[in-house]
Amino acid sequence: MAPKKEKPRKAIAENRKARHDYFIEDTLEVGMVLAGSEVKSLRRGHTTIAESYASFEKGGLYLINANIPTLDEASHFNHEPRRPRKLLLHAKEMVKLQLALDRQGMTLVPLKLYFNDRGYAKLLLGLAKGKKQHDKRESAKTRDWNRQKARLMREKG
Repeated sequence: MAPKKEKPRKAIAENRKARHDYFIEDTLEVGMVLAGSEVKSLRRGHTTIAESYASFEKGGLYLINANIPTLDEASHFNHEPRRPRKLLLHAKEMVKLQLALDRQGMTLVPLKLYFNDRGYAKLLLGLAKGKKQHDKRESAKTRDWNRQKARLMREKG
């Protein structure tokens, strides 16, 4: 039997700047507790997660400062655009993340927001460590050198 082919997931929102500002050590896919109007707004694709982060508050993990715009059609059942949204993950994963954040001074950065194959909104979280200015410059140099190297290889043969 042939292996199941995964279709590429279309990102609703992506935090491209996160890979520039942080070293991503590990990634984790988590679910989110959303209202109906939030899901409809996500499907329209006007969401931003660039300034957001995940943090442990009130005994759970929450996504803070993510902007999911309101819907005009939702009338009085609308949601607050920047409300904290509870993230869903297993207790073992939560303990592991809590230890990493406390011990190593790491941050939880949202990388991508998308719908999975079953239609559930998922968030790809990155366990990250901040980059210093010289690290950012080094990454830019490496990226430019790899681009030049690929260009040279194409020209030569």
